[in-house]
Amino acid sequence: MTDEATARSGEFVQSLERGLAVIRAFDAEHPQLTLSEVARSTGLTRAAARRFLLTLVDLGYVRTDGRLFALRPRILDLGYAYLSSLSLPEVARPHMEALVAQVHESCSMSVLDGDEVVYVARVPTKRIMTVGISVGTRFPAYATSMGRVLLAAQPAGWLDDYLATAKLRPLTRRTVTDPAKLRATLTKIATQGYALVDQELEEGLRSLAAPIHGDNGSVVAAVNVSAHASRGSFEMIRRELLPPLLATAKRIEEDLRAGPGR
Repeated sequence: MTDEATARSGEFVQSLERGLAVIRAFDAEHPQLTLSEVARSTGLTRAAARRFLLTLVDLGYVRTDGRLFALRPRILDLGYAYLSSLSLPEVARPHMEALVAQVHESCSMSVLDGDEVVYVARVPTKRIMTVGISVGTRFPAYATSMGRVLLAAQPAGWLDDYLATAKLRPLTRRTVTDPAKLRATLTKIATQGYALVDQELEEGLRSLAAPIHGDNGSVVAAVNVSAHASRGSFEMIRRELLPPLLATAKRIEEDLRAGPGR
């Protein structure tokens, strides 16, 4: 049913539409508005705008000093129910898409399943691997940036067992296959908060990954960006891609923490 058909059917609540219009009148450029400004922005009469604003004040969504009106933090509750109903990939995807648009490199998210990473979300920009990647793709954790971020977050006992039993096969001539060297790398990753893998999964592929923390602070997933080695030096890729990647991970975590009543 279209909006027009809904209105014609008598099910369209115009007062709700007007109330939402009052809320939308506030934005980053207009954090505080007078009654007249709200009325002008929404097309409402001053009397109607005043009724809506005072109702929002009574409900705790708007504050006023008697002349200026502004949204209160409680307005975020209106979005929390939506965010809390989303799965991790659904929460992350808009942020991943924004990152890809910014850096023009592919972005993926994965979780740890045994000794492998499983891709749960992906936003490609161009194909840089000979092996196609899609949701559900699995790779050995030890040779991937996301896998190393996830391994570095595991309890010491679990990691001891993993390093004692994992089959660290050389996937390229650069793949780390020595358990002691891999342990040292994971310790460094846990300290610095990100992983950078240089052509260990596939020749010509470099990848940066950052952890995604859940409510209790534990690492629940990892997000990465991948770039062809021809983009530049190892250090150049880290300098260009790491800051936006870490910022993206932080925004995903903020949305994951959003929930009713918080």
